[in-house]
Amino acid sequence: MNPATPISKQNIKNLSLDELGQWLVHRGHSSYRADQLIQWIYQKQAASFADMTSLSKAFRAELDTHFDIPQWMPETVQVSSDGTQKFLFRLADGEAIESVLIPSKERLTLCFSSQVGCAMGCRFCLTATMGLKRNLTLFEITEQIAAVYRSLPSDKRISNLVAMGMGEPLHNRKTLTEALRIFNHDLGFKLSKNRITVSTSGLVPEMPKLLADMPVKLAVSLNATTDEVRNQVMPVNRKYPLSVLLEACQHLPLGRNGRVTFEYVMLHGVNDTPEDLKRLTRLLANIPSKINLIPFNPYPGSPYKRPPEAWVETFQHALINKGFVACIRHSRGQDILGACGQLAVLGGMAA
Repeated sequence: MNPATPISKQNIKNLSLDELGQWLVHRGHSSYRADQLIQWIYQKQAASFADMTSLSKAFRAELDTHFDIPQWMPETVQVSSDGTQKFLFRLADGEAIESVLIPSKERLTLCFSSQVGCAMGCRFCLTATMGLKRNLTLFEITEQIAAVYRSLPSDKRISNLVAMGMGEPLHNRKTLTEALRIFNHDLGFKLSKNRITVSTSGLVPEMPKLLADMPVKLAVSLNATTDEVRNQVMPVNRKYPLSVLLEACQHLPLGRNGRVTFEYVMLHGVNDTPEDLKRLTRLLANIPSKINLIPFNPYPGSPYKRPPEAWVETFQHALINKGFVACIRHSRGQDILGACGQLAVLGGMAA
Protein backbone atom coordinates (compact mmCIF):
# COMPACT_ATOMS: atom_id res chain seq x y z
CA MET A 1 0.00 0.00 0.00
CA ASN A 2 1.22 3.46 -0.82
CA PRO A 3 2.23 5.21 2.46
CA ALA A 4 0.25 8.24 1.36
CA THR A 5 -2.96 6.21 1.04
CA PRO A 6 -5.18 7.01 4.03
CA ILE A 7 -6.33 4.12 6.20
CA SER A 8 -10.08 3.55 6.04
CA LYS A 9 -11.33 4.25 9.54
CA GLN A 10 -13.58 1.85 11.45
CA ASN A 11 -16.42 2.83 13.76
CA ILE A 12 -14.97 1.95 17.18
CA LYS A 13 -18.50 1.58 18.59
CA ASN A 14 -19.08 -1.38 16.30
CA LEU A 15 -16.41 -3.37 18.17
CA SER A 16 -17.68 -5.65 20.92
CA LEU A 17 -15.93 -5.43 24.28
CA ASP A 18 -13.93 -8.57 23.43
CA GLU A 19 -13.02 -7.29 19.96
CA LEU A 20 -11.81 -4.01 21.41
CA GLY A 21 -9.59 -5.83 23.90
CA GLN A 22 -8.24 -8.13 21.19
CA TRP A 23 -7.37 -5.19 18.93
CA LEU A 24 -5.45 -3.48 21.73
CA VAL A 25 -3.52 -6.63 22.70
CA HIS A 26 -2.68 -7.26 19.03
CA ARG A 27 -1.22 -3.75 18.89
CA GLY A 28 0.89 -4.39 21.97
CA HIS A 29 -1.18 -2.42 24.51
CA SER A 30 -2.00 -3.50 28.05
CA SER A 31 -5.46 -4.94 28.64
CA TYR A 32 -6.41 -2.12 31.05
CA ARG A 33 -6.51 0.23 28.07
CA ALA A 34 -9.81 -1.41 27.07
CA ASP A 35 -11.43 -0.30 30.32
CA GLN A 36 -10.16 3.23 29.78
CA LEU A 37 -11.64 3.34 26.30
CA ILE A 38 -14.98 1.84 27.35
CA GLN A 39 -15.35 4.51 30.00
CA TRP A 40 -14.44 7.35 27.65
CA ILE A 41 -16.64 6.12 24.80
CA TYR A 42 -19.78 5.15 26.68
CA GLN A 43 -19.76 6.60 30.19
CA LYS A 44 -18.09 9.93 29.43
CA GLN A 45 -19.50 10.17 25.89
CA ALA A 46 -16.26 11.41 24.33
CA ALA A 47 -16.84 12.92 20.89
CA SER A 48 -13.23 12.51 19.78
CA PHE A 49 -10.02 10.81 20.84
CA ALA A 50 -8.58 14.25 21.58
CA ASP A 51 -11.11 14.50 24.42
CA MET A 52 -9.59 11.44 26.13
CA THR A 53 -7.16 13.46 28.18
CA SER A 54 -6.08 10.62 30.49
CA LEU A 55 -4.53 8.82 27.50
CA SER A 56 -1.13 9.68 26.06
CA LYS A 57 -0.99 11.81 22.93
CA ALA A 58 0.73 8.99 21.03
CA PHE A 59 -2.01 6.50 21.95
CA ARG A 60 -4.75 8.96 21.02
CA ALA A 61 -3.07 9.61 17.69
CA GLU A 62 -2.84 5.88 17.01
CA LEU A 63 -6.52 5.40 17.79
CA ASP A 64 -7.47 8.37 15.62
CA THR A 65 -5.61 6.80 12.70
CA HIS A 66 -7.73 3.67 12.82
CA PHE A 67 -11.11 4.66 14.26
CA ASP A 68 -13.97 7.15 14.22
CA ILE A 69 -16.28 7.90 17.17
CA PRO A 70 -19.58 8.83 15.50
CA GLN A 71 -22.41 10.31 17.51
CA TRP A 72 -26.05 10.53 16.54
CA MET A 73 -28.45 13.41 16.78
CA PRO A 74 -32.15 12.53 16.42
CA GLU A 75 -33.75 13.65 13.18
CA THR A 76 -36.99 14.40 15.03
CA VAL A 77 -38.20 14.31 18.63
CA GLN A 78 -41.93 14.16 19.30
CA VAL A 79 -43.24 14.92 22.78
CA SER A 80 -46.50 13.42 24.01
CA SER A 81 -48.97 15.16 26.27
CA ASP A 82 -47.95 12.67 28.99
CA GLY A 83 -44.25 13.55 28.73
CA THR A 84 -43.20 10.55 26.65
CA GLN A 85 -40.64 11.37 23.94
CA LYS A 86 -40.25 9.54 20.62
CA PHE A 87 -36.87 9.83 18.87
CA LEU A 88 -36.41 9.12 15.17
CA PHE A 89 -32.87 8.27 14.11
CA ARG A 90 -31.78 8.29 10.47
CA LEU A 91 -29.26 5.56 9.66
CA ALA A 92 -26.30 5.82 7.31
CA ASP A 93 -28.09 3.84 4.57
CA GLY A 94 -31.16 6.08 4.70
CA GLU A 95 -33.29 3.73 6.80
CA ALA A 96 -34.73 4.97 10.10
CA ILE A 97 -35.63 3.61 13.52
CA GLU A 98 -37.48 4.90 16.56
CA SER A 99 -36.81 4.83 20.32
CA VAL A 100 -39.17 5.93 23.08
CA LEU A 101 -38.29 7.54 26.43
CA ILE A 102 -40.97 6.97 29.06
CA PRO A 103 -40.85 8.98 32.29
CA SER A 104 -42.61 8.00 35.51
CA LYS A 105 -42.26 8.89 39.18
CA GLU A 106 -40.06 5.88 39.93
CA ARG A 107 -38.09 5.42 36.73
CA LEU A 108 -37.00 6.71 33.36
CA THR A 109 -37.31 3.93 30.80
CA LEU A 110 -35.90 3.82 27.28
CA CYS A 111 -37.56 1.47 24.81
CA PHE A 112 -35.03 0.77 22.06
CA SER A 113 -35.11 -0.95 18.67
CA SER A 114 -33.10 -3.96 17.50
CA GLN A 115 -34.04 -4.11 13.80
CA VAL A 116 -35.28 -1.92 10.98
CA GLY A 117 -38.79 -3.27 10.68
CA CYS A 118 -39.70 -6.79 11.77
CA ALA A 119 -40.18 -10.20 10.17
CA MET A 120 -42.61 -11.64 12.72
CA GLY A 121 -45.81 -10.32 11.12
CA CYS A 122 -47.83 -9.85 14.34
CA ARG A 123 -51.17 -8.48 13.18
CA PHE A 124 -51.66 -6.13 16.14
CA CYS A 125 -48.32 -4.36 15.58
CA LEU A 126 -47.74 -1.46 13.21
CA THR A 127 -44.02 -2.26 12.93
CA ALA A 128 -44.98 -5.54 11.21
CA THR A 129 -46.39 -3.60 8.25
CA MET A 130 -42.82 -2.53 7.40
CA GLY A 131 -41.56 -6.08 6.99
CA LEU A 132 -37.94 -6.72 7.91
CA LYS A 133 -35.37 -4.43 6.29
CA ARG A 134 -32.28 -5.53 8.26
CA ASN A 135 -30.73 -6.09 11.67
CA LEU A 136 -29.19 -3.18 13.52
CA THR A 137 -25.45 -3.13 14.12
CA LEU A 138 -23.91 -2.96 17.59
CA PHE A 139 -23.36 0.77 17.16
CA GLU A 140 -26.95 1.33 16.00
CA ILE A 141 -28.30 -0.37 19.12
CA THR A 142 -26.01 1.23 21.72
CA GLU A 143 -26.11 4.68 20.15
CA GLN A 144 -29.84 4.91 20.80
CA ILE A 145 -29.24 5.04 24.55
CA ALA A 146 -26.12 7.21 24.11
CA ALA A 147 -27.97 9.79 22.00
CA VAL A 148 -30.90 9.94 24.40
CA TYR A 149 -28.49 10.35 27.33
CA ARG A 150 -26.93 13.35 25.63
CA SER A 151 -30.38 14.95 25.33
CA LEU A 152 -31.11 14.68 29.06
CA PRO A 153 -30.41 17.25 31.76
CA SER A 154 -27.34 16.41 33.85
CA ASP A 155 -29.50 15.39 36.83
CA LYS A 156 -31.50 12.82 34.84
CA ARG A 157 -30.43 9.22 34.27
CA ILE A 158 -32.05 6.37 32.35
CA SER A 159 -32.96 3.78 34.98
CA ASN A 160 -34.43 0.98 32.85
CA LEU A 161 -34.01 -0.39 29.33
CA VAL A 162 -36.53 -2.45 27.39
CA ALA A 163 -35.84 -4.08 24.03
CA MET A 164 -39.44 -3.62 22.92
CA GLY A 165 -39.04 -1.15 20.07
CA MET A 166 -38.92 -2.00 16.39
CA GLY A 167 -37.95 -5.58 15.57
CA GLU A 168 -37.73 -9.01 17.21
CA PRO A 169 -34.71 -8.70 19.54
CA LEU A 170 -33.88 -12.41 19.50
CA HIS A 171 -33.80 -12.35 15.69
CA ASN A 172 -30.64 -10.28 16.25
CA ARG A 173 -29.56 -12.07 19.43
CA LYS A 174 -25.78 -12.14 19.06
CA THR A 175 -25.46 -8.41 18.37
CA LEU A 176 -28.09 -7.61 21.00
CA THR A 177 -26.11 -9.59 23.59
CA GLU A 178 -22.97 -7.56 22.89
CA ALA A 179 -25.01 -4.37 23.32
CA LEU A 180 -26.43 -5.65 26.61
CA ARG A 181 -22.90 -6.23 27.87
CA ILE A 182 -22.08 -2.60 27.18
CA PHE A 183 -25.31 -1.43 28.83
CA ASN A 184 -24.44 -3.51 31.92
CA HIS A 185 -20.67 -2.82 32.10
CA ASP A 186 -19.55 -0.82 35.16
CA LEU A 187 -17.58 1.50 32.88
CA GLY A 188 -20.26 1.54 30.19
CA PHE A 189 -23.84 2.55 30.97
CA LYS A 190 -23.77 0.71 34.31
CA LEU A 191 -27.32 -0.64 34.22
CA SER A 192 -28.16 -3.66 36.38
CA LYS A 193 -29.28 -6.80 34.53
CA ASN A 194 -32.44 -6.58 36.66
CA ARG A 195 -33.25 -3.27 34.98
CA ILE A 196 -32.95 -4.58 31.43
CA THR A 197 -35.85 -6.44 29.79
CA VAL A 198 -35.80 -8.18 26.43
CA SER A 199 -39.10 -8.93 24.71
CA THR A 200 -39.64 -11.80 22.28
CA SER A 201 -42.51 -13.09 20.20
CA GLY A 202 -41.38 -16.56 21.21
CA LEU A 203 -38.24 -17.60 19.32
CA VAL A 204 -37.88 -20.72 21.44
CA PRO A 205 -34.28 -21.78 20.59
CA GLU A 206 -32.93 -18.27 21.22
CA MET A 207 -34.51 -17.71 24.64
CA PRO A 208 -32.21 -19.94 26.75
CA LYS A 209 -29.18 -18.81 24.73
CA LEU A 210 -29.85 -15.18 25.62
CA LEU A 211 -30.30 -15.92 29.32
CA ALA A 212 -27.21 -18.11 29.43
CA ASP A 213 -25.11 -15.27 27.98
CA MET A 214 -26.86 -12.35 29.70
CA PRO A 215 -29.35 -13.16 32.48
CA VAL A 216 -31.61 -10.16 31.94
CA LYS A 217 -35.38 -10.15 32.37
CA LEU A 218 -37.34 -11.87 29.62
CA ALA A 219 -40.79 -10.84 28.41
CA VAL A 220 -42.64 -13.31 26.20
CA SER A 221 -45.38 -11.94 23.98
CA LEU A 222 -48.20 -14.47 24.46
CA ASN A 223 -51.40 -12.73 23.32
CA ALA A 224 -53.63 -15.79 22.90
CA THR A 225 -54.74 -18.91 24.75
CA THR A 226 -55.33 -21.19 21.75
CA ASP A 227 -53.13 -22.08 18.81
CA GLU A 228 -55.97 -21.17 16.46
CA VAL A 229 -56.06 -17.55 17.63
CA ARG A 230 -52.31 -17.23 18.14
CA ASN A 231 -51.70 -18.53 14.61
CA GLN A 232 -53.86 -15.68 13.34
CA VAL A 233 -52.38 -12.85 15.39
CA MET A 234 -48.78 -14.14 15.67
CA PRO A 235 -47.53 -16.25 12.71
CA VAL A 236 -44.50 -17.38 14.76
CA ASN A 237 -46.92 -19.69 16.57
CA ARG A 238 -47.06 -21.95 13.51
CA LYS A 239 -43.40 -22.80 14.10
CA TYR A 240 -43.40 -22.66 17.90
CA PRO A 241 -46.96 -23.41 19.08
CA LEU A 242 -48.17 -22.73 22.59
CA SER A 243 -47.24 -26.17 23.94
CA VAL A 244 -43.64 -25.81 22.69
CA LEU A 245 -43.33 -22.19 23.86
CA LEU A 246 -44.68 -22.82 27.36
CA GLU A 247 -42.63 -25.99 27.77
CA ALA A 248 -39.53 -23.94 26.96
CA CYS A 249 -40.57 -21.25 29.47
CA GLN A 250 -40.80 -23.89 32.21
CA HIS A 251 -37.13 -24.79 31.71
CA LEU A 252 -35.56 -21.37 31.26
CA PRO A 253 -32.53 -20.60 33.47
CA LEU A 254 -34.30 -17.89 35.47
CA GLY A 255 -32.22 -18.07 38.64
CA ARG A 256 -33.52 -17.84 42.17
CA ASN A 257 -36.97 -16.22 42.42
CA GLY A 258 -36.91 -15.59 38.68
CA ARG A 259 -40.08 -15.08 36.68
CA VAL A 260 -41.05 -14.94 33.05
CA THR A 261 -43.08 -11.88 32.16
CA PHE A 262 -45.91 -12.71 29.77
CA GLU A 263 -47.12 -9.80 27.67
CA TYR A 264 -50.79 -10.12 26.78
CA VAL A 265 -52.08 -7.56 24.29
CA MET A 266 -55.84 -7.53 24.80
CA LEU A 267 -57.80 -7.52 21.56
CA HIS A 268 -61.48 -6.99 22.32
CA GLY A 269 -63.60 -10.00 21.41
CA VAL A 270 -60.56 -11.91 20.16
CA ASN A 271 -58.51 -12.96 23.19
CA ASP A 272 -60.19 -11.30 26.19
CA THR A 273 -63.24 -13.52 26.72
CA PRO A 274 -64.12 -15.35 29.95
CA GLU A 275 -63.04 -18.57 28.22
CA ASP A 276 -59.64 -17.00 27.45
CA LEU A 277 -59.29 -16.09 31.11
CA LYS A 278 -59.87 -19.70 32.19
CA ARG A 279 -57.45 -21.06 29.61
CA LEU A 280 -54.79 -18.50 30.53
CA THR A 281 -54.81 -19.54 34.17
CA ARG A 282 -54.43 -23.19 33.14
CA LEU A 283 -51.63 -22.49 30.67
CA LEU A 284 -49.50 -20.55 33.15
CA ALA A 285 -50.32 -22.54 36.29
CA ASN A 286 -46.89 -24.19 36.50
CA ILE A 287 -44.69 -21.33 35.30
CA PRO A 288 -43.32 -18.66 37.70
CA SER A 289 -44.70 -15.65 35.93
CA LYS A 290 -45.94 -12.10 35.87
CA ILE A 291 -48.70 -11.16 33.44
CA ASN A 292 -48.68 -7.73 31.82
CA LEU A 293 -52.09 -6.92 30.38
CA ILE A 294 -51.74 -4.41 27.53
CA PRO A 295 -54.95 -2.95 26.13
CA PHE A 296 -54.52 -2.82 22.35
CA ASN A 297 -53.14 0.48 21.07
CA PRO A 298 -55.02 1.33 17.86
CA TYR A 299 -53.34 2.57 14.69
CA PRO A 300 -54.77 3.51 11.27
CA GLY A 301 -55.97 0.46 9.35
CA SER A 302 -55.87 -1.94 12.28
CA PRO A 303 -58.56 -4.68 12.33
CA TYR A 304 -58.71 -4.80 16.14
CA LYS A 305 -60.46 -2.86 18.90
CA ARG A 306 -59.27 -1.79 22.33
CA PRO A 307 -61.29 -3.31 25.20
CA PRO A 308 -63.10 -1.01 27.64
CA GLU A 309 -61.05 -0.14 30.71
CA ALA A 310 -63.54 -1.82 33.05
CA TRP A 311 -63.25 -5.02 31.00
CA VAL A 312 -59.46 -5.00 31.37
CA GLU A 313 -59.71 -4.38 35.12
CA THR A 314 -62.14 -7.28 35.52
CA PHE A 315 -59.70 -9.55 33.65
CA GLN A 316 -56.84 -8.40 35.89
CA HIS A 317 -58.77 -8.88 39.15
CA ALA A 318 -59.79 -12.38 38.11
CA LEU A 319 -56.14 -13.30 37.50
CA ILE A 320 -55.11 -11.85 40.86
CA ASN A 321 -57.87 -13.82 42.58
CA LYS A 322 -56.39 -16.96 41.03
CA GLY A 323 -53.01 -16.16 42.64
CA PHE A 324 -51.25 -14.59 39.64
CA VAL A 325 -49.20 -11.42 39.61
CA ALA A 326 -51.08 -9.39 37.00
CA CYS A 327 -50.54 -5.76 36.05
CA ILE A 328 -52.16 -3.45 33.53
CA ARG A 329 -49.62 -1.63 31.44
CA HIS A 330 -51.04 1.81 30.86
CA SER A 331 -49.50 2.69 27.51
CA ARG A 332 -47.78 6.01 27.15
CA GLY A 333 -47.29 8.22 24.12
CA GLN A 334 -50.37 7.09 22.20
CA ASP A 335 -50.95 10.56 20.77
CA ILE A 336 -47.53 10.41 19.02
CA LEU A 337 -47.82 6.70 18.05
CA GLY A 338 -45.16 5.92 20.63
CA ALA A 339 -47.01 3.23 22.56
CA CYS A 340 -46.50 -0.53 22.43
CA GLY A 341 -47.05 -1.80 18.88
CA GLN A 342 -47.24 1.66 17.31
CA LEU A 343 -43.65 2.21 16.14
CA ALA A 344 -43.06 2.26 12.39
CA VAL A 345 -41.24 4.23 9.70
CA LEU A 346 -43.22 3.90 6.50
CA GLY A 347 -41.93 5.31 3.24
CA GLY A 348 -39.06 6.97 5.09
CA MET A 349 -41.40 8.83 7.45
CA ALA A 350 -42.50 8.00 10.97
CA ALA A 351 -46.06 6.72 11.15
